[in-house]
Amino acid sequence: MKTFIVALSLVVTGMVTAQDNFTKEDAKGIVDTFFEGFHKGDTAVMRSVLIKEVPLQTVATNQEGKHMMSNGSLDNLLNAIANRPAEQKWEEKLLDYTVQIDGNLAHVWTPYEFWLNGNFSHCGANAFTLAKTDNGWKIIHLIDSRRRSSCKQG
Repeated sequence: MKTFIVALSLVVTGMVTAQDNFTKEDAKGIVDTFFEGFHKGDTAVMRSVLIKEVPLQTVATNQEGKHMMSNGSLDNLLNAIANRPAEQKWEEKLLDYTVQIDGNLAHVWTPYEFWLNGNFSHCGANAFTLAKTDNGWKIIHLIDSRRRSSCKQG
């Protein structure tokens, strides 16, 4: 009986440990998959790492210096990507990744530069919130900042 209890304890401990093995590289991989789909115009790839209804937000400062926050629609984003003209090239260059993980929650911060048809457009940072769901780890929120000043282009 003692052997059975020890064996059961090891199995349960192994299962709990296996659930906690989500790494910074795993989180980075989810963001990379999102952008792989973004760059290829493949919304199915993007959807594979998103929950069904992801809140999208953008913060920026307008030309008059007023601070703005807008809420976007995942469907609108995916439709724009799917219907992007073939001659348009959108490239979001991620400059770094900062990843924080706590249990079933992760946050990935990615400063970026956005290039349109090879020309610099703007820069900012993306903040992805990821959570472990019944379908695996998924992006559950995305907010980005956008600006044209103080950008390191390259």
